Amino acid sequence: MSSSSPPARPPVVRFGRMAPTVSVGDMPRALRFYTEVLGFQKVFENGLPVGFVILERDGAELHLSLLKTHKATVQNVAHLMVDDAAALFEHLSAHGVRIVKALRDADFGLRCFVFADPDGNRIDVGQDL
Repeated sequence: MSSSSPPARPPVVRFGRMAPTVSVGDMPRALRFYTEVLGFQKVFENGLPVGFVILERDGAELHLSLLKTHKATVQNVAHLMVDDAAALFEHLSAHGVRIVKALRDADFGLRCFVFADPDGNRIDVGQDL
């Protein structure tokens, strides 16, 4: 694109839901965590052995994809908005889930914390204040 070109405009299209895909190294372990600890329901799976799963809970959707060589990073892979961050924080803590950043009321208007799933994937949780 040359400097004399007009700025690009986004298409006039309504966007729907957007669901993150999280890589996991052990699908059965990940499914146990997301269904038993977080309460998601599996609504789709593909492969034998299962290599891809869609999970849903309330308005949240998460896709899990098997990658046996998965290595977690220090970046958050998803942001989950909830109506009671403190209750989720306490629930996860009681179940031995690794808390990466403790619960706090941030100056940007969220009560928030970060936890890691069994594969080390970091999920940022927020509640509007």
